[in-house]
This record gives sequence, C-alpha cells and structure tokens, in this order.
Amino acid sequence: MLKVGGFTPLSTTDWPGQLAAVVFVQGCPWRCHYCHNAELQTREGGLPGGWLQVLGTLARRQGLLDGVVFSGGEPTLDPDLPDAIQTVRGMGFKVGLHTAGVYPERLASVLPFVDWIGFDVKTDFARYEDVTAIPRSGVPAWRSLQGVLEAVKQQGLALEVRTTWHPQLHNDDSMVDLARTLVHLGISEWVLQPFQDAHVQTARHDELRETWSAPSSALLQRLRDTGVALAVR
Repeated sequence: MLKVGGFTPLSTTDWPGQLAAVVFVQGCPWRCHYCHNAELQTREGGLPGGWLQVLGTLARRQGLLDGVVFSGGEPTLDPDLPDAIQTVRGMGFKVGLHTAGVYPERLASVLPFVDWIGFDVKTDFARYEDVTAIPRSGVPAWRSLQGVLEAVKQQGLALEVRTTWHPQLHNDDSMVDLARTLVHLGISEWVLQPFQDAHVQTARHDELRETWSAPSSALLQRLRDTGVALAVR
C-alpha cells in the first residue's frame, strides 16, 4: 500500500480554488537545501494506520471535498501511487499532484488520471544541483515538464508552475534565464513562493534561515519583463 508520511484532512491552499485533502507520500531521492518536509525524505517512518486510515477519513468526506492532492516527499517515487489515484477517483474525488518531476516515466503513467498538477521547478535547469544536491537532476525535471505540457495540450490538465525562492540558492540572472525558458515553453503563469523555515537543525538550514530575504522589486520587474505573469506568495 501507499507509504503515507502525513495527512491533512482539509486544505484550501494546496490546490488553488479547491477544497482538498492532502496525502503526503513518504520518500524523496533529492535533498533540496530548503526542504521543509525533511522528515519525508527517507522511506522510513510514516503515519500510524497509513493508507487505510486515510481511506477511512476520505470515505467520511465524500461529497464534502472536491479532491485529493498527493504531495510529498516525491509521490511518484511510490510504486503504489497509480493504484492510490485510481482508488480515490473511484470514490468520486478529483486528483491533484505535487511533483518535482523526478521520475518522468512514472509521472507520464499517472498524468491521464490527474486533474491538476503543481510542478516545482527548482531553478534554471542547468543549475539544478545547486538546489537539489543531486548531479544532473535538471535532466529528469526537464523531461517531466515536457510531458506535463503535452498533457496540458492533449487532455486539458490544469497546471501551476512554481519555484521556491532563496537568495542563497538563486541569483537574479539565473531566475531571469528560467523565466525566459518558461515563456519559450509557452508557460504564461509562474508562482514564486518563499523559503519556509521548517526549524530543521542543520548548519545549512541555519544559514538559509539567517540569510533569507524576499526577491527585490528590481528582480520582480526583470522577471515580468520576460512576458510571464508572475505571482508572488
């Protein structure tokens, strides 16, 4: 069964415009420096009761929720994600998915059954290792985004592309490069979201906590000048 690391019975923010439950899938192969769900990185641990407990709660909320979002961690890591998606669809829920595009083939296999996707673009694709700490991690992310954009065209998949900003991990020029890439791909809307302090006690996270600042107005204007419609959370 799906390895569940956490569960939120009701969220109004994880799927814009929808009332959704959020299932946090345990496990992620990347080690993003700003990760605020570090407890979900390994496959160890998890929610007592796990997937069966989640299903019990969802059964009581049929007709009250619009959908279920699978988040993480990286939900496409779990081989039981396709079955879990089919199960909640069979209960009458729409399906949302948060992903960083770590596994392009696995993502492609579930896209036909997903109604909305929140795709995390870490940085300019040539600089992914700066954020993920994993060499060549931009390659699968790029392939996955191509597949998602094709699904947007073919099946009307709803898409939100977002990037978590931190001045220690991104510079202005790399962000402008990314904005231009997104516009070239036909992505008209882009969300910048702030670093979230997860109170992780590591030297790197302490540094990020101490050096956080919002993107400057000059940078935001440069990004908007590329033609992308930029939203800042």
